[in-house]
Amino acid sequence: MTTRTPPEPPSAAAGIEETVPSTMTAIARDTYCPPDRLRLRELPVPAIGPGEVLVRVEAAGVDQGVWHVVTGLPYLVRAAGFGLHRPKNPVPGLDAAGRVVAVGAEVTRFRPGDEVYGTCDGSYAEYARAHQDRLAPKPARLSFAQAATVPVSGCAALRGLRDAGRLTAGQRVLVTGAGGGVGSFAVQLAKAYGAHVTGVCRTAKTERVRSLGADHVIDHTREDFTTGTGRWDLILDTAGNRPLTRLRRALTPKGTLVLVGGPGGGGAFQGMGRPIRAMLLSPFAGQRLTSLMSIEPAADLETLADLIGSGALTPALDRTYPLAEASAAIAHLRTGRPAGKLALTV
Repeated sequence: MTTRTPPEPPSAAAGIEETVPSTMTAIARDTYCPPDRLRLRELPVPAIGPGEVLVRVEAAGVDQGVWHVVTGLPYLVRAAGFGLHRPKNPVPGLDAAGRVVAVGAEVTRFRPGDEVYGTCDGSYAEYARAHQDRLAPKPARLSFAQAATVPVSGCAALRGLRDAGRLTAGQRVLVTGAGGGVGSFAVQLAKAYGAHVTGVCRTAKTERVRSLGADHVIDHTREDFTTGTGRWDLILDTAGNRPLTRLRRALTPKGTLVLVGGPGGGGAFQGMGRPIRAMLLSPFAGQRLTSLMSIEPAADLETLADLIGSGALTPALDRTYPLAEASAAIAHLRTGRPAGKLALTV
């Protein structure tokens, strides 16, 4: 990443400036609901705290987590801080890229005018607030739309491979869902860290996965990697629909399985069974079976930005939608057809 001179600390009076309007256009809902009930509304611009930044959102990412936050399913999502009975924030969305327009009194990392990317509190809006530790300078070689697709999925792939997976150079790595959001980052990151990478995807995405750098691509509609003779040191499972017993057959005796996300069903507890079973089984198995609770700290965003700057990592942006079509974007994502990521332009 290009060396960047730290900004001067803002004054204690810094905050929302008079140039920022009092209201904004946003995608919103008042209750947990299906995505087709999301509506474009006029809402107050959020106030920021001492350590927070107000971002003029240029683009916002669309990932599977948005569906969970909008619907409140599984129920664990509500207990994670999004609101038990109704959403704490009517505006969904985490991933964002844009320009800083105001900073809180304790913010030292940014000042108005900086181009940033990271996770915000309600990014499906013209303005969103974020803690300064959840943002990083936007990679210069990316558009705002490209940058907005990186934080959640990119950090999940990075932490799944580097931290949960303990990836080392020379290992054989298999990524399921390699043509999707997390998977498209994981293929590139595993290659950047010196692994031999196999990507698993549907027929329509095989060429895209090859273009991301996969050494071998398996079309899961024609071949079941869990019944063959191949064995991998690390499996990053982003597809979420294969039993643990089958995935373990594809691991080496001391291999590691990292579960990212869960099945795509709509049950109240969907996605929770496999991680719990993996946690209970792992101490008694020769293989490491673990799951991922992803976060998006500034340090990881800066690591990703370095890789993006070097050319080792490029977001696979499938298409963009205008903010007003957020429901359509989420619906398209849920079909599993996008080859890579989707973004909303604000």
